[in-house]
Formats: sequence, C-alpha cells, structure tokens
Amino acid sequence: MKKIEYLVFVSALLFFLASCRKIEHLPATPRIEFTSFKIFDTTDILGNKAKGGRLKFYFEDGDGDLGLAAPSDAQTDTTNLFFTLSRKTNGTMVPARDNDPLKPSSYRIPFMDRQGQNKILKGTISVTFDYLFYSPSDSAIIRYDFYVKDRALNESNTVSTSEISLSLNNLYTK
Repeated sequence: MKKIEYLVFVSALLFFLASCRKIEHLPATPRIEFTSFKIFDTTDILGNKAKGGRLKFYFEDGDGDLGLAAPSDAQTDTTNLFFTLSRKTNGTMVPARDNDPLKPSSYRIPFMDRQGQNKILKGTISVTFDYLFYSPSDSAIIRYDFYVKDRALNESNTVSTSEISLSLNNLYTK
C-alpha cells in the first residue's frame, strides 16, 4: 500500500511541476519576420488569366492587441498592415510610383483576442495579392517593405521580402 501512495505522490508532484511554467513576456510593440512569398498563375473573377502572390509572415505581439474589428462608420483606422512597393531599375531597388498598377493597398488584419492571463499573440499571417494588370511581357523585379500597427497604434519593425520576379512562378524565402 505504501508503494502505491508513494507512486501517486511522485506522479502528482511531477504533474504539478510540469504545469508550473513561467509566463512568457514580450514587448507591447508588435514584431514581424518575413517568411515567404509565392508567385502563382490564377484567374480573375471574369475568367482571365492573371498572376497572384501570397505573402506569409510571422508575428508576435506581447499585449495581444493586434487586429481590428470589422469597420464601422465611426471608425477612422480601417487598415493595420502597410506596404511600400519597390521596383528594380538599373540594378537598384527604387520606390514605385503612386499609380504603379502593382502597388498594393493597405490591408486589415482581423481582430484577434486571447483569453486568460497570458495575452501574447504569435502566429503566421498570409496575405494574397491579385495582379490584375500584370502583363506577361513585364519582367518586373519587385520587393515589398511592410509593417503592422496594433490597436494601441504601436508600429512593428519594417521588414522586406526578398526580390520577386513576377514572370516566374516560384517560392521566395528569406
């Protein structure tokens, strides 16, 4: 009988020790890392051939206030993911013109909330781009610089994709 009591005591102690992990702490300012960008063939809503791109990036937010609720009439900020497009010209990446057909809009990361004591948010976000005005004769090499902003208006670091060739269906990574 003592052997069973000892075994139960040791098992309970091990379970207790395993469940007592320290709460991780991260800064309230979001941090992001570029993961990948994939170029692929697709069709637009009218059935025309088009190019698409899928950006994936990792994020961390220490106070868990990343993402915006669905826009309302009173809401002024409806975007929280911001992009700058650069094109390779004469071997150098230069900011694209404001009217560049490949220049993306800003995007809205949906509302995220975490219950409990630990509010840290971590994960991967995927954003799809449709290049409706892409021409197969366009041999553009582009790069996106991007950052996110949380609900407290803290801006993350700005990161860049690798150089991307729209004419090649490929996966581009860091």
